[in-house]
Amino acid sequence: MSQLQQMLIDQLKDAHSAERQAIQAMKRIAKKATEPQLREGLEAHVAQSEEQRTRVEQALEKLGAKPGRKVCEAMRGLVEEAQHELEEQDEKGPVMDLVIVASQQRMEHYEIAAYGTMAELARAMGENEVAELLGQTLAEEKAQDERLTEVTRSAILPAAMEEEEEEEEGEQEGAPAKTPAKRARK
Repeated sequence: MSQLQQMLIDQLKDAHSAERQAIQAMKRIAKKATEPQLREGLEAHVAQSEEQRTRVEQALEKLGAKPGRKVCEAMRGLVEEAQHELEEQDEKGPVMDLVIVASQQRMEHYEIAAYGTMAELARAMGENEVAELLGQTLAEEKAQDERLTEVTRSAILPAAMEEEEEEEEGEQEGAPAKTPAKRARK
């Protein structure tokens, strides 16, 4: 087996682990999202990520390998960082949704880099079927990143800005700031 083929197999095993970890993280994180578009998008991406994991398994099979027990340390770190950031948030709402988007986009960008490199390596090696599988996943990861940006622009940031303004007005009037739970009861 050539060095490049072994490198591609190792990268695919890493991607398989990354998908597994990302799926578990998204399932937990989606429960904390309050913006419906964000929650629904995360839930849809879980199903898509399961398909992506299957594609990685197919790519490995075409190269005569199996996923094995390799752990993607980069994704582990991104998931841990997201968990810590979410634990620092006191309550659900637009700010937590922004933390969720930031963590998800860091994961997406990692996956975009990984799948882009693997697809090009497979293509250069003449592994066109593998390159096609990886290219499909790469396109999906880029689209998910765009969806996260769009929901942030259209819904989450405006809600966070409104919440910030309400808190500032409350502080200026000497009244206690309204919490998201109090606003929801209005």
